[in-house]
Amino acid sequence: MRLTIQGEPGSFSHEAALKAVPGATIVPCALSAEVFAAVTDGAADGAVIPIENSLAGSVLEHYDLLLAHDVAIESEWLLRIRHNLIGVPGAGLKTVRQVYSHPVALAQCRRFFAEHPEIEAAPFYDTAGSVKQLMELRDPGIGGIASAQAAAHYGGQILLAGIEDNPENFTRFFLIRRRERVQPEPHPDKVSLAFTVENRAGTLVDALQVFAELGTNLTRIESRPVPGRPWEYVFYTDYQLADPQAADKALELLPRHCSMVRELGRYRAARPGG
Repeated sequence: MRLTIQGEPGSFSHEAALKAVPGATIVPCALSAEVFAAVTDGAADGAVIPIENSLAGSVLEHYDLLLAHDVAIESEWLLRIRHNLIGVPGAGLKTVRQVYSHPVALAQCRRFFAEHPEIEAAPFYDTAGSVKQLMELRDPGIGGIASAQAAAHYGGQILLAGIEDNPENFTRFFLIRRRERVQPEPHPDKVSLAFTVENRAGTLVDALQVFAELGTNLTRIESRPVPGRPWEYVFYTDYQLADPQAADKALELLPRHCSMVRELGRYRAARPGG
């Protein structure tokens, strides 16, 4: 199975993809739009995309791309994010003076930089890319913050493991495929969908009341602007199923209050360690 990811080999998306489909062939892409295009064009069987981090929040671009392409969510996974300080072989913590990584990763390791004021944090486009760079430069004064997989992939040395501030750091990933190729989950307990409502009083409340009346637990709602229509929004929701038939009932009732409803996927909710 060929899976696309956004980012360099050795990234957290790479790790999540191998967790989702062990033995898959991973095809890295520079941009998220390229990831989705590869799936819709048939160049890849699917993609693994991050959708939400427990500390940094949602990956908003991926919500927009989910709606813009003929894809659906097949499953989801939680990946525990462990940040590691990585250097070239033979380097040590005392030799490092500048550390590169993605800005989100740097922000999640503030305590490390506070405890080591002699080390400068330098933003980079990708966590795994920072390790790729330092291995090309072979400079013991440069480090990167990335996954253990990135260190293994590029031959870097972990100088200090687990330097993230908060151990409750998880990223939720979706496995997406072309809609007609999604393998149905026989026992789904979670649904993702998108809907829009008219910009008038009470319409959003009416739509949300559908979920309440069906006894579903709305676990997430995210709004995104509709391109070309100022002050109108798409609402993305995740909800847990009290009864599998509730998903069909929601699709039947929501159009009474919404100008657009699109189910993005039915799947089993991911659980830490699962």
